[in-house]
Amino acid sequence: MTDHISTDHVSYAVSSGVATLRMNRADKKNALTQGMYTAMTSALASAGQDEGVRAVAILGVPGVFCAGNDIQDFIAMISRGQGIEGPVLEFLRAIIPFEKPLVAGVDGAAVGIGTTMLMHCDYVVASERAMFATPFVDLGIVPEAASSLVGPRIMGHPRAFELLAMGRRWNAERAESAGLINEITTAENLEARTLEVAAEIAAKPAGAMRESRALIRGDVSQTMKRMNEEALLFRKRLESTEAQAAFMAFMSKKK
Repeated sequence: MTDHISTDHVSYAVSSGVATLRMNRADKKNALTQGMYTAMTSALASAGQDEGVRAVAILGVPGVFCAGNDIQDFIAMISRGQGIEGPVLEFLRAIIPFEKPLVAGVDGAAVGIGTTMLMHCDYVVASERAMFATPFVDLGIVPEAASSLVGPRIMGHPRAFELLAMGRRWNAERAESAGLINEITTAENLEARTLEVAAEIAAKPAGAMRESRALIRGDVSQTMKRMNEEALLFRKRLESTEAQAAFMAFMSKKK
């Protein structure tokens, strides 16, 4: 257990009952590498074990929350036939059953897992310039992080299909109306407001909060089961000609 973690692209610190987990790879729009997943998993483990932590705030950097999985890692996954086993799956297995309140602050892009991780947060603050997208089908793959189960629970089938299957981009207003986020603020106020909400939660009686949250969330075992089912399909899809062609086309556009 630690109250401070710092790597090149992930930081974790605890203050007044709130743990702040920050993704900081601004030059790559916070695209998550294997090392970042590992660091974030370690941070969540520390927060879960620390009795002084009563809430966790997840943040990116000004202008970008998370651009999803690093595309080079995806290409490597395809070449190894690996799927999302390893650090990605370990992170999902940490955040989905996490037992303390999670608050996220989204400024700018939240793509792929940048959006689906929000479905496991209890409160999401977004800036007016936030953008949410899950282009799984466009890349020849399927949703992950149990979003195919949790998404419809949060938003209903039509909106979940629009986001997760059609891959439409949502602005903050659309995400709020769908129930994906709780509130919208200015970009300048995003971090302060996120930490304010986390502090509000941390000030509540911890035992009552923990048990109330567990009741609201319901049986997490079903969510974990769906996550594992998605992971198997995700791996199969990575090996498909559709996915390989989509990733190669994406890489050629970036050159």
